[in-house]
Amino acid sequence: MSRKPHEPTDKTRTEVKALAGFGIREDEISLYIGIAPKTLRKYYREELDTGHINANAAVARSLYNQAVNGNNTAAAIFWLKARANWREKTDVNHMSDDGSMSPPDVIEIVGVSAKKTTD
Repeated sequence: MSRKPHEPTDKTRTEVKALAGFGIREDEISLYIGIAPKTLRKYYREELDTGHINANAAVARSLYNQAVNGNNTAAAIFWLKARANWREKTDVNHMSDDGSMSPPDVIEIVGVSAKKTTD
């Protein structure tokens, strides 16, 4: 007895797109839907290819809203670092009050080995 051909529904398309967006592997999605991985790729190519885009957009929208509404300072900082190329910068000033160069308090030499040579 042959198996009835798979027919995608709106429900299975939505499920596949969501699962792909969550990062679930194709073999696991096919097991969840109850079809072979090859069948999954045949009927749900678009959902597999775009699911992660929808998920990323939803997270970005949520993060953006948290940042601009002032509810989450960490979200605002992350957004500016990730999307606006903001970076933290530390300025080190080695000048003393009189304008001369001051040596650092501690000097650490790393990765130098002494080798004894004989002449």
